[in-house]
Amino acid sequence: MTNSDFNLILDPSLDKFKDECGVFGVFSSTPLDVAGMTYYGLYALQHRGQESAGIAVGDGEKIEMHKGLGLITEAFSKEDLEKLKGHVAIGHVRYSTTGANTVENSQPLLASSKLGSIALAHNGNLVNADVIRELLEEGGHIFHTSIDSEVIATLIARGAKKGIERAVTDAMQAIRGSFAMVIATKDKLIGARDPHGIRPLCIGKVDNAYILASESCALDAVGAEYVRDVKPGEMIIIDENGIESFQYSEDAGCQTCAFEYIYFARPDSMIDGLDVYNTRIKSGERLFKEHKIEADLVVAVPDSGIPAAIGYSKASGIPYDIGFVKNRYVGRTFISPSQEIREKAVAVKLNPLKVNIDGKRVILIDDSIVRGTTSKHLVESLRRAGAKEVHFLVASPVVKYPCYFGIDTPYRSELVGANYTISEIGEMIGADSLGYLSMEGMYKCFEGKEGFCVGCFNGKYPVATPIETSKDHLER
Repeated sequence: MTNSDFNLILDPSLDKFKDECGVFGVFSSTPLDVAGMTYYGLYALQHRGQESAGIAVGDGEKIEMHKGLGLITEAFSKEDLEKLKGHVAIGHVRYSTTGANTVENSQPLLASSKLGSIALAHNGNLVNADVIRELLEEGGHIFHTSIDSEVIATLIARGAKKGIERAVTDAMQAIRGSFAMVIATKDKLIGARDPHGIRPLCIGKVDNAYILASESCALDAVGAEYVRDVKPGEMIIIDENGIESFQYSEDAGCQTCAFEYIYFARPDSMIDGLDVYNTRIKSGERLFKEHKIEADLVVAVPDSGIPAAIGYSKASGIPYDIGFVKNRYVGRTFISPSQEIREKAVAVKLNPLKVNIDGKRVILIDDSIVRGTTSKHLVESLRRAGAKEVHFLVASPVVKYPCYFGIDTPYRSELVGANYTISEIGEMIGADSLGYLSMEGMYKCFEGKEGFCVGCFNGKYPVATPIETSKDHLER
């Protein structure tokens, strides 16, 4: 067993698509601790990125910023927050889809312009970043990071003499890909969403402050009411005069990333009119319609598989119970085990609850399978706990293609669903049976909304993608 295999035993989330990033912004026309509010908003969005965090605050004259590596609680001290005073703030939590995990690549990014400093935080990926970067470099611009977000910040700064609204509009029309972004000048908060609405962004209000956030759960965290989602191709400008909306691009139809509902978003969020928790419950109910299995117990891979397992249990009448106990205190600084310990294959992150499993026919439900390595270990651990049968059900279709729009996905060669049949995958993970939710079934769970990005399932993307080589096409 290699060290990477062992790490997958430790943490099933390592065998998932990695959440892209989370953004948060606030503008208040009356005195308010905007840095503190952004801190708590980012805390609610921590599931979208755990590698770095940053906050930039404008006070009408200048923009101050602090950022650091790690979780928001590690990147910020009370003293750091107290130094950030103003009435407009933006923040970012990052998982690196492009660019190495360094403080330089952390966001927000700060750019100088004719209008003063501009701070930008971006969730998504640009598919034409390398082309624009090359043109800007030929024009003499020197880049300080390896992330595509700096391309956007540079475009806006270069066009600022036309006014910030025009500069942002021109930049949005030049870039291709997915983006939900928040931009702060010294006295304005601006939000923009790509013309296909692939990445989420919503508007909230609390007292005399307006908020922009990746998910509605961040609004709840700071006591704000949800107003609406930002439309695809829409730019929102918030300043002391209130809130204005501009359609900078034709709405190409809201094609929200399907994985927001399957895995990324927090279950207490509402995205583009759909309740995330209910879509996951429905996926479990739909799994039962498509895969009726005789069993004694339904269990979930925590935490992402829990709503679907509850849905399957409700539809089938088979009891749902805890199958795995999760150790919530395994941090990123976990010490790599010695070879001797690795060979014991200890279950540090998840341990089966033998008293519930022993002698039972078990249905194990997860939200997705990407590489399949963790699934195999989970099935084996249930068998060691005494399970008579283990049936594995997946509450999403087969993942067969990479994502180019803000998710860290493996190459196609690493996606188990791209290289093996369902029966072969079932044999590989050692399950008595394996079943996936169908595409049609997934759409049934999304009733109430039309249009989704499902490129990772069928290879059809809303935006033309680069020829697959590696993620290096988005980074120098």
